[in-house]
Amino acid sequence: MDRLIVMRHAKAERRAESGRDFDRALSERGRQDAAIMGQVLAKAGLSPDVAVVSPAQRTLDTWAAVSAAFPGVRSEGERTLYNAAANTLRDAVDKAGETAGVVLLIAHNPGVHELTVSLLREGGASPSVIARAAERFPTATAAAFTFDAAGRPCYDGLFFVADHGGGGGE
Repeated sequence: MDRLIVMRHAKAERRAESGRDFDRALSERGRQDAAIMGQVLAKAGLSPDVAVVSPAQRTLDTWAAVSAAFPGVRSEGERTLYNAAANTLRDAVDKAGETAGVVLLIAHNPGVHELTVSLLREGGASPSVIARAAERFPTATAAAFTFDAAGRPCYDGLFFVADHGGGGGE
């Protein structure tokens, strides 16, 4: 894997008809924010080879909106990514990175937030970048990292949808 894009799903409805958290779909604002973030990532030249997506409805909906900016990119769903811890997320992207140069992960907090901050610290990002990411990781936020030959991460961008005209709530 040469590059990793970590993204939190966009804003979801408060409750699904089924009552299950797993089934919550995106709100209208969430669909708009996800589409905006797809365009932001594409304009930044951050085009994935594969998207690794939690199978929850809100993450699938996020990928559906983001993928409009990346036609033809395949996605892989993995049940273990639903509300997964940072180490589980890291294992999944490392596995996907064995056959893909650029991996996009779409999953849930707190795992994506913890993974992002961990990668920033591991890669020696500036204290101001680490502090900004550590403070909060709202919905539809993305962080990008490149990896050197030894597999060490290097900060490549932090993208808050609110900075690009979106809502970007918690």
